[in-house]
Amino acid sequence: MKAIGYKTAGSIDAANALEDIELDKPTATGRDILVKVSAIAVNPVDFKIRQNVSPTDDEFKVLGWDAVGEVVATGEEAHLFNHGDKVYYAGDLTRPGSNAEYQLVDERLVAKKPASISDAEAAAMPLTSITAWELLFERLAIPRSSNSKATSPDVLLVVGASGGVGSILIQYAKALTNAVVIATASRPSTQKWVKELGADFVIDHSQSLLEQINTLEIGPVTHVASLTHTNSYIEAYVDVLKPMGKIALIDDPETLDVKKLKAKSISLHWEFMFTRSMFSTDDMIVQHQLLTETAELIDQGIIKSTLNQTMGSINAHNLREAHRLLESGKAIGKIVLEGFDS
Repeated sequence: MKAIGYKTAGSIDAANALEDIELDKPTATGRDILVKVSAIAVNPVDFKIRQNVSPTDDEFKVLGWDAVGEVVATGEEAHLFNHGDKVYYAGDLTRPGSNAEYQLVDERLVAKKPASISDAEAAAMPLTSITAWELLFERLAIPRSSNSKATSPDVLLVVGASGGVGSILIQYAKALTNAVVIATASRPSTQKWVKELGADFVIDHSQSLLEQINTLEIGPVTHVASLTHTNSYIEAYVDVLKPMGKIALIDDPETLDVKKLKAKSISLHWEFMFTRSMFSTDDMIVQHQLLTETAELIDQGIIKSTLNQTMGSINAHNLREAHRLLESGKAIGKIVLEGFDS
């Protein structure tokens, strides 16, 4: 089968950063399903691993943690899907990824693809949807509400809101909670993007957060979703958060002075959507369930795909360009590739 992989971690500009390769087609056993991949998305985790993690053996490392495809085989213990089902998922960090024609994935991490959107639109969703859902409802514990007219004391600040996670997080917060959503974006294009996704207010993260939030006259922030540069904003979070507020982050600051949180009894939560699959937790099925609900929300027109750019078919050249764009920090929404070269 066709795949894209690498043997040596490093710069995207290296000649062997990502290569077109041929691998054996895998076989489904246990609770695994075998998916014929039709579309993939690219996430920061892809380039972070490519930059820093070389394979421990002489085999190629295959990246990719967003995919849409068709179920072509099921393991003897798998029962959630049938041959021919169209599915979407983010997979498992510890296993070969979706940058391949066929991929094995545990069925508990998979859901049926939203029927109303294209493969490319669906491929943009799984990893960031899982991350945003877990961050919003499990880490920050913002309550869900079915009453759109109810008032809520929750004020959610989303920093780095125009990326993949922020783009779906805003939509979840507006569709499923009554929280007021403040999104940060510094460019006209990103400000327009997050406003269209439903943010109640948009502020510039390159300016004083406290001063801008004070002018909104909506009360103190109760929850922060810190999606980038947490170490640069931690003091600002302490300033804007009410006592006993919550911060959830997804990035990897080299240092973080958490002592600053003590006076206000602010709690800090890390969100890592691969935790369930990496440790085979008893509740892995939750990711199947939340992706299923997300598909329903999409098919009902309540939320939309965060796809913003397609970069051609799935091959090493196009994947290198997608990595390069993500590394620039200028990507908006999600980047998708679709179909393997014949």
